[in-house]
Amino acid sequence: MTERPIRLFGDPILKTSCDAVAHIDDHVRALVTDLVDSVQVPGRAGVAANQIGVGLRVFSYNVDDTVGYVINPVLAEVRGEKELVDEGCLSVPEQWHPTPRYPYARVTGIDLDGNPVVVEGTGVLAQALQHETDHLDGLVYLDRLEKEERRTAMKQVRESSWF
Repeated sequence: MTERPIRLFGDPILKTSCDAVAHIDDHVRALVTDLVDSVQVPGRAGVAANQIGVGLRVFSYNVDDTVGYVINPVLAEVRGEKELVDEGCLSVPEQWHPTPRYPYARVTGIDLDGNPVVVEGTGVLAQALQHETDHLDGLVYLDRLEKEERRTAMKQVRESSWF
């Protein structure tokens, strides 16, 4: 098992939009293995490639005992009214904030064989799909917070021991 270290908020790669995977090769296969291994650490719902220092559009997820990955994910559909849900991030340790998220999300992409993949769901899975695609677009969940909550969160980040 290869659990890769998680990059923390402030690392420029987390604010950079990731490149699409053009070719499935050994590098991409190793990346997927590392992402799947890294997401299986207890308490993790998802890990995006840029969180482990790789600027490619790939993420893994681990929700309700289902572990998987998506290459070149696109947030294809969201439904419902946004709701405030408690959210945290491995790249922003020890913080949880009410974050506006849609209750349903569907992501499309491909697997290592180039076959189409569709992952959809509600609840924590919908939240994770939105959260991880945001990462690949260079956003962290703090960017989604409402104004006053974001101000509080940024103050906590500045005062944290890890920043």
